[in-house]
Amino acid sequence: MKEFLDQLRDRLRRLERPLADALFALLLLALVITSGWLVARHDRYWDWTRSAANTLVPQSRVILERLEAPLRVTVFADAQAPLAKAIGRLLARYTQALPDMEILYRDPQLFPEQARDADVSLLGQILLEYRGRRETLKEISERSISAAIARLMERRSPWIAVIEGHGERAIKGERGPDLGRLGNALTEQGFLARPLDLARVPDVPDNTRLVILSNPQLPLFAGEVDGLMRFLDRGGNLLWLMDPGALNGLEPLAELMGVKALPGVVVDAAAARFGAATPAVAVISDYPSHPLTEGLSKPALLPGALAFDPSIAPSWNLATFLATGDKSWNETGAVFGKIGRDEIVGELPGPLPVALALTRSLPESDEVQRVVVVGDGDFLSNSQIGSYGNSALGIQLLRWLSTDEDLIELPPEPGAVEGLEMTAGRRTLVGVWSLIILPAIFLVGGLLMRWYRWRGQ
Repeated sequence: MKEFLDQLRDRLRRLERPLADALFALLLLALVITSGWLVARHDRYWDWTRSAANTLVPQSRVILERLEAPLRVTVFADAQAPLAKAIGRLLARYTQALPDMEILYRDPQLFPEQARDADVSLLGQILLEYRGRRETLKEISERSISAAIARLMERRSPWIAVIEGHGERAIKGERGPDLGRLGNALTEQGFLARPLDLARVPDVPDNTRLVILSNPQLPLFAGEVDGLMRFLDRGGNLLWLMDPGALNGLEPLAELMGVKALPGVVVDAAAARFGAATPAVAVISDYPSHPLTEGLSKPALLPGALAFDPSIAPSWNLATFLATGDKSWNETGAVFGKIGRDEIVGELPGPLPVALALTRSLPESDEVQRVVVVGDGDFLSNSQIGSYGNSALGIQLLRWLSTDEDLIELPPEPGAVEGLEMTAGRRTLVGVWSLIILPAIFLVGGLLMRWYRWRGQ
């Protein structure tokens, strides 16, 4: 009996190692299955890219948080096509923030009626539908998709009238001094910006939220100025881009608000830090704490700008103003060579106001009229709107003037992808790590494990 028990104990001792290995394999398999089940039920997403290229920017997330109903997206492309898969990767950013977003794929060749109904003319276009409203996009990017979602949420689009007809900056123009790029940005924001010639239409339409006015090249007729005055008298809001030079008939507007421009143009030593070729560039970098400038951080550059006397008409209130820095002044002479401030001719040291925000209470109403006068129109022109914070400042001014500070901010324009550049030392380090150190770690680990097992036997 003793011999039998010794043999049984010896056999169990021999099975100890296989049983331990089998139990380890079973536990490992159970761990993998349980982990997969948990991952399927509780999805988690991490974006480890340096530029967060696979994550929505904060502006897009804010837009999605305002959705109050399901959003439906239809991609007009074969779901297995490379183009559809690329669009799907972009839309995956949205589904991470909006899990109930419905995405459908429709091949235009198999569903021609749906493609025609959605006004699809290009493969890969997407259709957005929200609360019975729809919009088909031709450009596929995070900015365009988020802007379209914001427009679908807007029940009524604010009208902006841009005064034209006497050589003013054109809202649909493509020349450098024109405002075509601003017009495109306003369309993305949900505004309806339209040119208005007061020589043909004597009054600004009643449904106009605000008027954009730039200095005319030719004098306005008296009736056109009267139309602008009537618009202000009934409480209309105004953005006046007042460039240096003659006002050409707009003097009554300046007198009404008591706006007085200082002689000369602003020169600013701070412009050199931003690569400006001339010192005649006003730099706005210190924004006051006011709803007009909420969220602004990048400096704005105003080339050839006027400065203003901060005193205004008694019937108006100076809500706030944007000013240059300490190293600026209004240069009354020619701007070339070595220049300096001359107190004798009335050149004042900075900070100098270059944008005035005026308000006044309307009679028999709780509403407040708003006017912004900027001593430069170039900063919003096609050639300058992309510089630093010019576009953000322009949109923020229009947001405040439209009395809708809650107007949704859109994602920034996509920038160039930053290339990966490695120094010679880093390339050597990567090669040594991958070809020598890492294989050596595995080799030493394997030898140690083998030695440990041999020692245990």
